Amino acid sequence: MLRRDTLNFFPMFKEDVQQFDKMGLSPQILQGLNDLNFKQPTPIQSQAIPAILNSSNDLIGFAQTGTGKTAAFVLPILQQVDPGQRRVQAIILCPTRELCMQITGDIKHFAKHLPGIKTVAVYGGSSAFDQIRKLKDGAQIVVGTPGRVKDLLNRGKLLLGELGWLVLDEADEMLDKGFKEDLEAILDETPKKKQTLLFAATMSPWIKKVMQQRMNNPKEIRVAAQNQGADTVEHKYVTVHARDRYAALRRLLDVNPDVYGIVFCRTRLETKEVAAKLIEHNYSARAIHGDISQDERSETMARFREKHIQILVATDVAARGIDVNDLTHVINYELPDSLETYVHRSGRTGRAGKTGISLTVINMKERGKLKRIESMMKKRFDEINVPTGKEICEAQLMSLVSRVKNTEVDLKELDPYLPAIYEELKSLTYDQLIHHFVSVEFSSFLKHYSNSKDISTQRGYGQERGGQGYNGNQRYRDRKNIKLRTYRINFGKKDGFSPKSLFDMINKNQSLKGIEIGGIEVQTDCTQFEAEAAYHGKTIRFLGQEKYRKQQVKITAL
Repeated sequence: MLRRDTLNFFPMFKEDVQQFDKMGLSPQILQGLNDLNFKQPTPIQSQAIPAILNSSNDLIGFAQTGTGKTAAFVLPILQQVDPGQRRVQAIILCPTRELCMQITGDIKHFAKHLPGIKTVAVYGGSSAFDQIRKLKDGAQIVVGTPGRVKDLLNRGKLLLGELGWLVLDEADEMLDKGFKEDLEAILDETPKKKQTLLFAATMSPWIKKVMQQRMNNPKEIRVAAQNQGADTVEHKYVTVHARDRYAALRRLLDVNPDVYGIVFCRTRLETKEVAAKLIEHNYSARAIHGDISQDERSETMARFREKHIQILVATDVAARGIDVNDLTHVINYELPDSLETYVHRSGRTGRAGKTGISLTVINMKERGKLKRIESMMKKRFDEINVPTGKEICEAQLMSLVSRVKNTEVDLKELDPYLPAIYEELKSLTYDQLIHHFVSVEFSSFLKHYSNSKDISTQRGYGQERGGQGYNGNQRYRDRKNIKLRTYRINFGKKDGFSPKSLFDMINKNQSLKGIEIGGIEVQTDCTQFEAEAAYHGKTIRFLGQEKYRKQQVKITAL
């Protein structure tokens, strides 16, 4: 399902939005929109639908994910496709299997009252035989990923000679995924006389080339990017080693007992694995991704909206259409590739006048990417420590006490059982009764976190060794008041390099005395580390003069 509340992100457009029933859409399509409770067009829909319906000129739309682009191109195509012609009349290209399936599902919902319309999704990783059978069955609309579409063209199973509409959805992402050559080959197979509709979040050289060489006087539509995000959302992050990512997620969930939110993963596989682990560890969690059926998705979403499920684990594409307004948290299990995706994720919390928190789990290699997002959004991202076992146990215990204290007691229902309960517990004192009660409800957390270690890499190398600084006698200073910068040097595990090697270099330089060192991550071919930004010039100069095993150190600021 497409999101129905996107307009809330674009208040400046409300007065100019053209209603669906004024765009020239058929009664059957309007009925389908009404069934889906689509009341108010988004800005991209308001501008694109009439333009596509009333002109044969091509169109290019710049809008970020989540602005309602699918309906913007699907509705006018459905209006014009001839259900009596059993041939491919429209093809929609998109970057991922998940988005391919999502668009196909949306088309079926929009075309609910349009008899004779057939749609087929074609993508890799699934049987081509079934897809070919549906093509032969007379599908008028094809939704596909570039790789599988090109394969079917090469086999002669997909014929585009009478194509009327070509849609390139998320064109910039298709380029990022390496589909440029496939897209060029597909474009070569399409007839010159067609309407090309291209949608992207950014303008790239390739998109400019397509506009100039392959599009007919394209109309350009731009929806203002919402790069700053909502002011009601706090942005926080923790830094851990990659191996500790899931452990950090658990701690972030455990320190927030009343969490009600979405954990975003990058891939379907990761979504499945994270959700399976959470369920195994008794969290109220479920996953939604491209491999689940529409019935499973609907059932999961119904339970999530009713708060029978606390945590939804999802890919970005599968999360499209989630319109829950009271989420407390959005958790980025990994950073997305684009600013638009991060803004779209974080914008799912802090709605309807409420505040929300966007939490991100990163490793050291991702610090640069996070800082770029922070800069573009003009928002401060607060680094926090991964909660310790003691902090988690305190949070869980007080949450339990609060729930017990605020539970309404129905004495009428309890009265028949109270005498037996009093008799059974009469040997316990007041204090003992509380101890037993807390132990029964709380033992699993105490057991899990009793000997847990600190997994945050925000604290420096020296701090992990009893609170000492890098030279063993300087007290570790409060890192919240120290700005760190990330560097890379050209030695790693294959060279026998270690954190100790780095500290040996630092200790040799009196000019670096007192410098604070943050996280250190030794990789195969290089090492990344954080150092106090105030020492930037000295760090570059003096470490750049060092040698390791007779080879010159090359240091780069990230």
